[in-house]
Amino acid sequence: MSDANVTNAANPNPPAPPLTEEDLLRGHHPLETAVGYILQVGVLLSALLLAIGLTWRWFVTGHFAIEYSIHGVNLFQFVVQEVRLALAEAFRPRLFVNLGIAVLLLTPYIRVFASMILFAAVERNAKYTAFTAFVLAVLTYTLFLR
Repeated sequence: MSDANVTNAANPNPPAPPLTEEDLLRGHHPLETAVGYILQVGVLLSALLLAIGLTWRWFVTGHFAIEYSIHGVNLFQFVVQEVRLALAEAFRPRLFVNLGIAVLLLTPYIRVFASMILFAAVERNAKYTAFTAFVLAVLTYTLFLR
């Protein structure tokens, strides 16, 4: 009798083979995958923009400090102002830092928006769509506060 037969006879439930990456991805829901990508892209893009802006600032001035005065401006006004500067090609270190901050702050907002769309279009789950729409409405309201 071989060793394999002895161990199988002694243990009727042999351990399962290790899971492959494909097995793990197959178990993920499309919503989880989409949300994961949104969060990864948002954080990486934000980090890249911040790194560009701060590195440029350090090369120009020899320090990382940037003077800020954004009192009385909500996030959407901040984003619109910075996007206008980017479209006008008014590139400067502070623009990249501001865009990095804006991307980082908008990433969770975009994630909630994408979740709502996926719940409505893919899942066709009215209850989760309504809950997510409520969260999106509250987030939108708070982003317009000063």
